[in-house]
Amino acid sequence: MEVLLQTDIGSQKPKRGKVRDIYTVGDTMLIVATDRLSAFDVVMKSGIPYKGAVLTQISKFWFEFLGGDVEHHFITDDVSKYPKPFCDYKEQLAGRSMLVKKTKVLPVECVVRGYLAGGGWKEYKQSGTICGVQLPGGLKQCEKLPEPIFTPSTKEDFGKHDENINFERCAEILGVVNARYVRDKSIGIFKRASEYSQKRGIILADTKFEWGVLQDRIILIDEVLTPDSSRFWPADKYQPGKDQESFDKQFVRNFLESINFDKSGPGVELPADVVAKTSAKYIEAYEKLTGRKFAR
Repeated sequence: MEVLLQTDIGSQKPKRGKVRDIYTVGDTMLIVATDRLSAFDVVMKSGIPYKGAVLTQISKFWFEFLGGDVEHHFITDDVSKYPKPFCDYKEQLAGRSMLVKKTKVLPVECVVRGYLAGGGWKEYKQSGTICGVQLPGGLKQCEKLPEPIFTPSTKEDFGKHDENINFERCAEILGVVNARYVRDKSIGIFKRASEYSQKRGIILADTKFEWGVLQDRIILIDEVLTPDSSRFWPADKYQPGKDQESFDKQFVRNFLESINFDKSGPGVELPADVVAKTSAKYIEAYEKLTGRKFAR
């Protein structure tokens, strides 16, 4: 598979995000995961082979896995069933796209944390809290929390950083009933996915969910439990008190830190070995999680 940095579907004009091209098709949307890679909120010049297909196929796996627990937006990933003209662009869309229900997106990212990592660890060291949630003292970096916690954030425009908020602020934005619903559903899904992932030799440290309103119902949307939206760690190498190995773009982050990348402006070309290692990690995550061989 060649690297696909952006789609070109005739006269159709997508909304391009950091990674995905999104087309509105009547009361549905076509979400295409390209091979673009964003690190530190900057899109790199180099794409990662198979990345878009891995993200899409992992999301599809989880939508099917969670289907009995929560309503979601996934309709099909069979290109032949897409409306015209998209059904004629199998070469670009096969394996990396999903036709989904169109919703009104809730303006809060629903982050659930099961371990003390990333920005949560930085905040905990300063205040003993994450997003207003008081945690026990003396926890180590990457230590498992007594219970998963809900730490929402705002959804900012492209180029801006999301802002962590407490549950009270989340309730102001969404309304109390909706905020409680997405909090409880997000934590419930996280627990079920964590239990499953652990059996597959993977620790789900944290993740973010997105929700949208369809008619009068709140349903699960966007990508779900992928290496781009979650921290996955190999369980057999887990050791609290330090950073963990991960199934994501850590090789890219490490390289960018090594060249003192200023985390703004245009992205850079990545070395071939960093690209290859990152691609292999994404594929390994798919195969470990699903128990299936990734079709290249």
